[in-house]
Amino acid sequence: MAAGRDGEGRAAAAAPLAPLRAGGAAGDSAAMLRNGAAASGGAGLHRPVRVWCDGCYDMVHYGHSNQLRQARAMGDYLIVGVHTDDDITLTIDGKDTYEEVKTAGRYRECKRTQGVSTTDLVGRMLLMTKAHHSNIDEDLDYRKHTDNFGKGPKGHSPWTGVSQFLQTSQKIIQFASGKEPQPGDTIIYVAGAFDLFHIGHVDFLEKVHQLAEKPYIIAGLHFDQEVNRYKGKNYPIMNIHERTLSVLACRYVSEVVIGAPYAVTADLLDHFKVTLVCHGMTEVVPDKDGSDPYEEPKRRGIFQLVDSGSNLTTDLIVQRIIKNRLEFEARNQKKEAKELAVLEAMKRLEEEKH
Repeated sequence: MAAGRDGEGRAAAAAPLAPLRAGGAAGDSAAMLRNGAAASGGAGLHRPVRVWCDGCYDMVHYGHSNQLRQARAMGDYLIVGVHTDDDITLTIDGKDTYEEVKTAGRYRECKRTQGVSTTDLVGRMLLMTKAHHSNIDEDLDYRKHTDNFGKGPKGHSPWTGVSQFLQTSQKIIQFASGKEPQPGDTIIYVAGAFDLFHIGHVDFLEKVHQLAEKPYIIAGLHFDQEVNRYKGKNYPIMNIHERTLSVLACRYVSEVVIGAPYAVTADLLDHFKVTLVCHGMTEVVPDKDGSDPYEEPKRRGIFQLVDSGSNLTTDLIVQRIIKNRLEFEARNQKKEAKELAVLEAMKRLEEEKH
């Protein structure tokens, strides 16, 4: 089974055809478990290992995607349970809700993705600063939101909090498909911010994927400064490195161009041998010089608008958060208070053992 704090999950190993739980807490390593011939009871016979993981998965981000990736690698079939609230995996008296599967030896931990949490993303939406575009520690407004979203009045929980995301080549490798375009593939290029990667983006990419028998989708991500130019305010909420992992985690995307030019140029189309360029139904803001960024693909006759069928946008998500600001602040402080109580209970239990 897999479940975990702040939506990231835990994993537990199961017998063949029985759920294996997979979970993820800070600093824990994932265990890769597959049942072989001995476990299945017959030489050469492989019985499917089903893995269960659960969590809140609120505002699904690349941390959640990484947890699910790890959980899926533990078996053959992954089942995901979504909580009705954001409760944590320990009761107030310190009892582990995964105790039963742990006792049965069917529990495994997924390694937590450092530097991202729903708590932090909510805080960024409520600020009008742009400090989250890079690793800026000196911005007082940005730091101050940890008091409301990541630190209770009596202490700081290691599970609910704000931490800086640091991109590494290993993180990109973990998320990337590593597939090269093959002969006969239709190379499709899409570009945008893909900020707070959500179901609207997924629906759009799925529709694009359906346009060809063998699609190879390349997503061009604009730099933070470019996104801020055409969206304004404190957009993008997620910086270029975070947005890269979010898009790479999508099954429909084969490759990502990090810091793609806003205008889709002839050089870009020729370099990637692009067959088709797609854009959603959202407004296309002119380039700095007032020109159409899709002028070249339109001239070549390879530009196509694609209706995702979804009306969800990043703006709508941010508006929801702002509208319910006090509710989110209260929720996170309540969550942290419970986590601190759990920490105290765990300490007492540990002291009693000694």
